[in-house]
Amino acid sequence: MEIIAYQSPEYHEMLALRHKILREPWGMAFSDEDLQREKDDIFIVYREDGHITGCCILTRLSGETLKLRQMAVDNHRQGKNVGRKIMRFAEQYAVEHGYALIKLNARKTAVMFYEKCGYTVSGEEFLEIGIPHFLMFKIVVSG
Repeated sequence: MEIIAYQSPEYHEMLALRHKILREPWGMAFSDEDLQREKDDIFIVYREDGHITGCCILTRLSGETLKLRQMAVDNHRQGKNVGRKIMRFAEQYAVEHGYALIKLNARKTAVMFYEKCGYTVSGEEFLEIGIPHFLMFKIVVSG
């Protein structure tokens, strides 16, 4: 597990995984504007046998809140705790850097996974990129 730099070779490998898992099945692609908005984000990757098989992005929303987004695990690694490991690493990063809250927009199909990781649904279902989502959150430090 590691944090990688924007526009690094590892970032481009991560981008390929995100495209394969999160965009390609719906016939979508990332725009240059989408990628430019990521330049100040935190990129977390999980490697196996030298290849990135899981990832997520943390976006700073405030001094206390991060948004976890673009969580992706390669199809052949899903159900093998890769996602949980990424979540734990992201939460540890948040705590170590003084953040108290992580928010995310979970695809409806992923809500159960995030609930198992301790996240709570907040509000009603909404559409994002044409896919049903729910806002979820977790307090990662007390008080």
